[in-house]
Amino acid sequence: MSVVWGFSAFRERGKCGMLALPRKPRPPMRIATWNVNSLKQRIDSLVAWLAERQPDIVCLQETKCVDDAFPRAQLEGLGYNLAIHGQKTYNGVAILSKSRFDEVTPGLPGDDSDDHARFIEASISTKQGSLRVASIYLPNGNPVASEKYPYKLRWMDRLSHYVDDRLKFEEQFVLAGDFNVIPAPADVYNPPAWIDDALFRPQTREKFRALTNLGLTDAVRAISDAPGLYTFWDYQAGAWQRNKGLRIDHVLLSPQAADRLVSAGIDKHVRGWEKPSDHVPVYVDLDVAPA
Repeated sequence: MSVVWGFSAFRERGKCGMLALPRKPRPPMRIATWNVNSLKQRIDSLVAWLAERQPDIVCLQETKCVDDAFPRAQLEGLGYNLAIHGQKTYNGVAILSKSRFDEVTPGLPGDDSDDHARFIEASISTKQGSLRVASIYLPNGNPVASEKYPYKLRWMDRLSHYVDDRLKFEEQFVLAGDFNVIPAPADVYNPPAWIDDALFRPQTREKFRALTNLGLTDAVRAISDAPGLYTFWDYQAGAWQRNKGLRIDHVLLSPQAADRLVSAGIDKHVRGWEKPSDHVPVYVDLDVAPA
């Protein structure tokens, strides 16, 4: 079962003083993110989920394939335009969109020597103005004592600089993906067990707060403050069966996008499918119409 939340619609009074339901609203734009943990292994699940959830835009992470190996035909056959930034065996990000892209830019600015395929952004036109979407796969950072953790922190600094620049355009902007950050104790099943992990260390959470404090809204937390809203369950030690989860996949919204937030959801049930990713999709609905 999916976990979904939304703002309640106000009812309108009819001519006789009765409460009448408002007219059925135009369907909002649905934007989702999913770390598929190998597109080759998960393509059937992705196609099934796309048919079920019907997202307009999807940010993918850990596709783990070069651009030439991306299953273009299957996804284009479903009506999606593709923006791809791949890498053999590791990483890999992509954006699927039912609207045509106006612009596509791979790679997070700030370090020309960083060849990891962890970032791609694209813009599309809507009736409410330009919509910019970025798919990110933020570094894990473990083990902390290795160079991987400083790399994670530097990457987060670069991401903050990028977001700061993007927010100056005052456009609808969605930053979505696997952040490898547990923002708060409510986002992990056993906080004390994770305090020294790169995903939950105080310095990691501080940099995530600095990112959101630039003016981004965590869509899931804007809708619900309930505990136990997880997006990741490890393959080991029966984590899924015992609901030992983490919330590390996020959709962050600029003020202009947050103003149009209608609902948000986590498709938890997908974790129970055959040969699942260890992550599940997260989606938001925005009151935005394609141009």
